[in-house]
Amino acid sequence: MKYQILFFLVTLAIAGRLPAASDYYAPLPFGDADRFALDSDNLAIGEWWRPVKAKGKDKWQDARAWLQSIERDQALAFALYTQDEGVLKLTAQCFPLLPDEPKSVVLELKQDGEWVQVDEQPVQYPGWDVHFRVEKWDDRLDVPYRLRLGDLSSFEGLVRKDPKDQDVIVVANMSCNSPKDKERFTRTQFIQNLKQQNPDLLFFAGDQNYTHDEATYGWLQFGVQFREIMKDRPTICILDDHDIGHGNLWGEGGAQSSGADGATDGGYTYPAKFVKMVERQQTWNLPDAFDPTPVKQGIGVYYTELNVGGVSFAILEDRKFKSGPKGNIPKMGPRYDHINDPAYDRAAVDLPGLKLLGDRQLAFLDSWARDWTDATIKVALSQTAFCGAVHLHGKPDRLLADLDCNGWPQAGRNRALRALRAAKATHLCGDQHLSVVVKHGIEGYRDGPMAFTSPALVNTIYGRWWWPEDEQAGSGEAIETSLPWVGDYEDGLGNKITMMAYANPDQLNMEFIRQDSSRENRGDGYGLALFNKKTGDVVFECWPRFADISRGDQAQFLGWAIEFNQDVNDGRKAIAHLKQVRLPVKNAVVELTHAETGELVYCYRANGKIFEAPVYEPGTYTLKVGRDRPVETLIKRAIVN
Repeated sequence: MKYQILFFLVTLAIAGRLPAASDYYAPLPFGDADRFALDSDNLAIGEWWRPVKAKGKDKWQDARAWLQSIERDQALAFALYTQDEGVLKLTAQCFPLLPDEPKSVVLELKQDGEWVQVDEQPVQYPGWDVHFRVEKWDDRLDVPYRLRLGDLSSFEGLVRKDPKDQDVIVVANMSCNSPKDKERFTRTQFIQNLKQQNPDLLFFAGDQNYTHDEATYGWLQFGVQFREIMKDRPTICILDDHDIGHGNLWGEGGAQSSGADGATDGGYTYPAKFVKMVERQQTWNLPDAFDPTPVKQGIGVYYTELNVGGVSFAILEDRKFKSGPKGNIPKMGPRYDHINDPAYDRAAVDLPGLKLLGDRQLAFLDSWARDWTDATIKVALSQTAFCGAVHLHGKPDRLLADLDCNGWPQAGRNRALRALRAAKATHLCGDQHLSVVVKHGIEGYRDGPMAFTSPALVNTIYGRWWWPEDEQAGSGEAIETSLPWVGDYEDGLGNKITMMAYANPDQLNMEFIRQDSSRENRGDGYGLALFNKKTGDVVFECWPRFADISRGDQAQFLGWAIEFNQDVNDGRKAIAHLKQVRLPVKNAVVELTHAETGELVYCYRANGKIFEAPVYEPGTYTLKVGRDRPVETLIKRAIVN
């Protein structure tokens, strides 16, 4: 623990860094220009402790009562962290504080049985969050930590050692945490099961809360529900639409939206200061952004890489740069983002210039694919799926195409999938409320990566079903499963997908689903993804919320588990192979690019010391290799006709 010596001897002074006392209770911290600034986070700003004075019933009365009921020795609510490349980043979240309570938090680490202070940081306002960055972190050790809010409150957890010595890394894949549930401030069955399954990484893909304008209240509610598992293992939270007050989000590179027509004009409806607060609360603990340059309105970015035990995760912001449909394509359904016209021209909605991930994130994925330092497997994490693997929505109604999914714009979808395919990367996401496993097709069926969409943690808001209108299996090579509607399909945008598994709610009735008596049938739950670093094998498990995990696989949703090898994430068929080459080291990284343009064809770890580079279309190619990065040219120009 050499890294600790400096920190154990030095406590960072915070004199002059705390905001003025009056700043902690500014009633309009987001500005006063419009109703969205005035109507934001009111439960956690100003004199939040005072009774509500309203003529009618306050819809947030119960929420305010909960915040005001918190025992003051519990004012430190929860914490989440990651550690990567020798840096620990930890966020502590407080409940709103009273004027006479401390406004800074101390981070302590345990050494030789004693707590030693390493840092002290101010509580941020608005948001009541606190952030710690510890350099030269030794990831070989389990290190207990304690957070202290003066003598008022404390919170303890464990920074786990990096599980490099494990063959299998387990990720819990979760999203869509509806508040319309009896367990408002607990998630008992989730916590019990996850503690037994003991994942190495928690991934929350978005919609951690649905409180929209009252984001801090919703974030606190989520954190209290999951703090018992977050405190002891690395946690990734990424934002989706409901986290920042939207029904759907097309970020348009940080633009400001009018809010009309469901904000389909693109951009953010709520003030930039509000958006930045929410991003700070949920994502500050992630490794530093690949390119931290802010987008429009000064809104930050957080897309980055995290390595856990030799599995490299690309963390994406698939909403932030995406184009909005209004003003770009005609309205072809009841909403700008819903298409119901079966005769519509699919090519007409896939216009040049429309963005999905955006140029910056595509550049990040290209760089990520070519860097295999300390990594044997690659995984991409995003909010939503790169297809529309849903037929029935809401009441339910049959919907042909939903532009909120990442299947639109189609050209952007294909660029993103090619970037993942180049690294043989598996994809994990959420958002859709319906859990599915698909194998993507790009040029043809089954030539793209495998993807696992998690079920909604609590599926009481918006049901979805995979239900082909003809109720027939798809085409293509047969898939061994007990589910009837699997195989090759096109989604409503014309994207090629192969359905491998789905977890429909049992009933085609949202009112039934909302009833607590139906909780066993709603299709809510969570996913586990297991990555074997030695073999490259991947397993997707899908667990109902109220599963008895002691029953093993029998307790999973019908059709799971799904098993495959990471090699199938690149399903292209080779037309030729370059000459056999001897690699400089065993399991070296191999990179094939187009010799004229430098465009990446693939980059991954080879098996063994001999490699014959597959080629998928005519052209001129360059092959490079290296231990962790492709630095040595083995074949400068190979022409394939």
